Parts: sequence; C-alpha cells; structure tokens
Amino acid sequence: MADYFTQFSCQFDVGTAENAARAITLRDEYQLDLEEADDGCLGFEASFEALQPTTLWIRDDDGYGDPEHVIAFVLRCAEAFDLQGYWGFAWAITCTKPRLDSFGGGAQAIDLGARKSLGWVDCDHWLATMTEPETAPR
Repeated sequence: MADYFTQFSCQFDVGTAENAARAITLRDEYQLDLEEADDGCLGFEASFEALQPTTLWIRDDDGYGDPEHVIAFVLRCAEAFDLQGYWGFAWAITCTKPRLDSFGGGAQAIDLGARKSLGWVDCDHWLATMTEPETAPR
C-alpha cells in the first residue's frame, strides 16, 4: 500500500507580533468553521517564534497538507490585518511508492492588498497540457 503526501513549509509575515498572535486565533477559528461545515480538519500547522515575532511558519501537518486551506487562511489574515504586497508558496505532492500520477506539486501567488490570486501552477495539469498534441506549443 502506498501513502500519498502533500508537503510544504513557508513563512508569512503579518506585520506585527500582535498580528502573529491574532493569526493563531484566526487559524483556530478557521478550524472550527471547517468542523461546523463538516469539511474536514485543517490541513496545516502555524506558529511563530520569538526570534521572528511577526512571521508565521506555515507547514503541512505531517505530510497531510492542504494548499487550499493555506490560501484561505492567508486571505483571512490579509483582510483582518489589512496586509499589502505579494505572497506565495509552493507545495510538493509525493508518494511512498512509485505510482503513476502520484508526484507533482504546485505554487500559488497572492496579491494581499487585492485579496486575490495572481496566478497558480499545478505541475501535473501543466505537464498534461504541454504534452497533449492539440495543446502542446509548436
């Protein structure tokens, strides 16, 4: 039997130490929202360190990460703290055994001020598109 993982590790600067502490509360509230909607558990961990009190360390939960949850959380923080600028992160999709379609990854870029995605890439879909005769570049 193979185990499948989505993994990531990134930093997210929320501007102040007070915002960082509040962001952990926002994360917990998001978890409760997911539970109330019967939409599973939160697919990431978040913490901040004393050496970088304005920056959150966001990472997968033992290989079971959910990039969509990270994006929603970051947008919640952007709204709550009126964050500006650009932010993004990348993730990897891996497997404990060689399986077709079980390796890949992606990346997401976000405009914090506009509270929207600038763009994203999914390696598996990108590769499929690039190698299909009707869509491959000529």
